Amino acid sequence: MNAIGMPLMPNHYRQYLVKILLVGTLLAGGSARASTEINYWLWDQSQLPIYRACADAFEKGNPEIKINITQVDWADYWIALNKALVFGTGPDVITNNLARLPELIQYNRLVDIEPLIVRDKVATNIYLPGLLKVWGRAGKQYGLPKDWGTVVIAYNKAMLETAGVDPNSLANLTWNPTDGGTFGHLIAQLSVDANGRNGLDPGFDSHSLKQYGLLIRGQPDGFGVVEWIQLAVSNGFKFYDGPWAQRFHYDDPRLAETIQWLADMELKKRFVIPSRNAVLTGASELLAAQKGALALIGSGDMISCVEKCKFAIGFAPLPQGPVGPKSMLLYGNSDSIWVGTKHLEEAWKWVKFLASPDGQKIVAGFGVVFPAIPEAAEIAKEAIGRKGIDVSYYFKEASDTNPAFLVPVTDRARELLRITDAAFAAILINGEDAAKALKAANDKVNALFD
Repeated sequence: MNAIGMPLMPNHYRQYLVKILLVGTLLAGGSARASTEINYWLWDQSQLPIYRACADAFEKGNPEIKINITQVDWADYWIALNKALVFGTGPDVITNNLARLPELIQYNRLVDIEPLIVRDKVATNIYLPGLLKVWGRAGKQYGLPKDWGTVVIAYNKAMLETAGVDPNSLANLTWNPTDGGTFGHLIAQLSVDANGRNGLDPGFDSHSLKQYGLLIRGQPDGFGVVEWIQLAVSNGFKFYDGPWAQRFHYDDPRLAETIQWLADMELKKRFVIPSRNAVLTGASELLAAQKGALALIGSGDMISCVEKCKFAIGFAPLPQGPVGPKSMLLYGNSDSIWVGTKHLEEAWKWVKFLASPDGQKIVAGFGVVFPAIPEAAEIAKEAIGRKGIDVSYYFKEASDTNPAFLVPVTDRARELLRITDAAFAAILINGEDAAKALKAANDKVNALFD
């Protein structure tokens, strides 16, 4: 479900699509019908058949309600949605993302479903710990958890065998920003130059790389998703003191030393693929092209990664840093109700169904994502396992509430990311000093809240 990596349409096609969606929504809202129609938008094409199956099951139990589903890719989804909401023609229910939640709350776009949860006695203790709370603020609730993901290491089995590396050894890797630990040693060992020498050989030529030790996505990102955040948090860094906090800690020396280590591994030693070389390609595509031996892969890319790789791959856990293993719970998706819906009760029924064990078990059966309800996630685990994919490490990281943490939830997120994205690009692409760049960025970020 790596929506960020999806290709974008040219601007004139995108504008045309937005107009079509707006007109379609207007027509749907004004036509006479025997049953109530609920318009539901999502962005992930791979999940369109999944939610059509959910809608079919829902409609059987609620024949007076019809679910119309519209799918638009990630970037165009938010453009179309924002325009629809401004014009008052938004869908009744939207697939929502934590990164977009603060802005939607700020402009009063979403229904507070807390009174409906209380009225209908909806169980809210059935979700993976931590996923519910972030969808609320100041006693209001704007969604129920939908799914989750984590990050693990994918590896090319043949490359490990050639290097004489036992795949079982990957289960106990360590990392630190001083010498890289056993993780850094492994990355060097798996980096190979044109003459067949690896990064541990004094004669290694970093300017004639045949194979990188580690592949990451080349989009320097202020949240570090599927890139650097797991290492930084395992080194003791934290973004802030909790959701909605108005002071960030990008100036933490533990973050600076983590990013400096990564930058040196990319730009000096070249054991990690440089961001500039991967900026238009995801880690799974690079792994499939056999550009490197290891890759950081989010669970949303797991199945497509296996399908793209025409050779045997395996999965291993992230390395343990100075303060232990840490993994970000990704995606943070939910279904939210637009405040302008004319069919609140019907929209709530649909949202409630999608967040229920019955709804999430339907999603789980397709074996594409991990639902937020643990019993449904186990069904997904079995379904994916039948495809020959071992997802045990993804589950191990998510089941331990100490290592798992969530993407930051904050006001001014877009402005924050504009500042921090630029800072990380300056470090990882242009080679600027990490401590100085991050201190300057942190001052600008915190000034947003003054």
